[in-house]
Amino acid sequence: MKRWLTRDVLLISLSAFFADAGYQALIAGFPIFLVLYLKAPVYYLGIAMALAYGIGSVFAYYGGRLADKHGKKKIAILGNILIPVLSFTGFASFAAEATAIFSAGWWARNFRTPARRAMIGDISSRLDKPRVYGFLNALDVGGGVVAVAYLSIGIYLGIALKLIFLATAIPILISSLCLFLVSYKGLPSRRKGSIKAKATEKAKAASKAVRAKSRAYKGVILATGIYGLSFYSLSFPVLTIAQQSTDLYGVLSYAVFLLVSAIFGYVAGVLAKRMVRNLAVFGYFFAGIGSLIIGLSYHFGLGALVSYAGIFVIGVAVGTIETLEPTIVSLVKNRLNSGSGMGMLTSSRSIGLFVANLALGFLYVLGPLYAYGFAATMAILAGIVLLAFGSESRI
Repeated sequence: MKRWLTRDVLLISLSAFFADAGYQALIAGFPIFLVLYLKAPVYYLGIAMALAYGIGSVFAYYGGRLADKHGKKKIAILGNILIPVLSFTGFASFAAEATAIFSAGWWARNFRTPARRAMIGDISSRLDKPRVYGFLNALDVGGGVVAVAYLSIGIYLGIALKLIFLATAIPILISSLCLFLVSYKGLPSRRKGSIKAKATEKAKAASKAVRAKSRAYKGVILATGIYGLSFYSLSFPVLTIAQQSTDLYGVLSYAVFLLVSAIFGYVAGVLAKRMVRNLAVFGYFFAGIGSLIIGLSYHFGLGALVSYAGIFVIGVAVGTIETLEPTIVSLVKNRLNSGSGMGMLTSSRSIGLFVANLALGFLYVLGPLYAYGFAATMAILAGIVLLAFGSESRI
């Protein structure tokens, strides 16, 4: 086994794989179920996603804080075992009921995410962090590819969505088992003593390098929030391509996104240099370009193939973002407050997603180009903000 690929790194990454092998089928199938089966208007999809992500930001924030206080492994497991609630979404008979069930499971997912991210950062050396987070993202997204594969096969075979959704509980429960097996013994941060450690922290904070890191961290959190304004749920591109072609091609577009994201996320970790700059360019800027391609494709009737090109570019962007964002936060934050740092990261993204999904839901009614144009503008703005804040950092 490679030096950086320890037993705990592998178990946490496998937990991510199995979790995504479950709930990503819901992400891909939910828009089809909500809009095409339950006949909800498109803007309602925006409201549903906004509720899931918006309130989820609160769960992420407090999940991170509680992880530092009570232990990261405990919080990660607690949130993870509640995620299967969303597996019952397919039994809903009207849109509000489906939204409530889906959101409850998604909030549990947000609650555990900061703890899991912080835990894998804590057990990795500074030099190994980019590679470890790239590996985590690759398995995370790889699980999503599996989810979309069996969802696509199920749709093709005519299996009821509620049965496919229910089956997602199995891999999510396996995910929780993987977390139980992790031997991580992280200590809560609120412990007595350590006056000397606090004095040392203050001394370090005076250095120019640490100030630059702090500025880069603030830039990442701010840029993440702005990028969140552009990062609509991938349910929208799935719906767009389904409207351009068929339900199956819509779902398969999500598989393409996940596969590209997994590959380029790992590459971003292996080749991690000048992470702040690469996050801005290959992450946020590429996300804006990809959104614009999809919007223009639909507006000018260029076909699903061109929209797939946009999906590819967004996949590159998201893979880069999901690897480099937590890596930067892990490098800046120490072990005692890494959970809170990851909580702020997830929360900032979710707050942006709340606004983005509401905005895209209503703008989509006016025309997909307006929706994707708004997303492209926000993503590019996020890149500019990050470059401005992180220009002095060597990260």
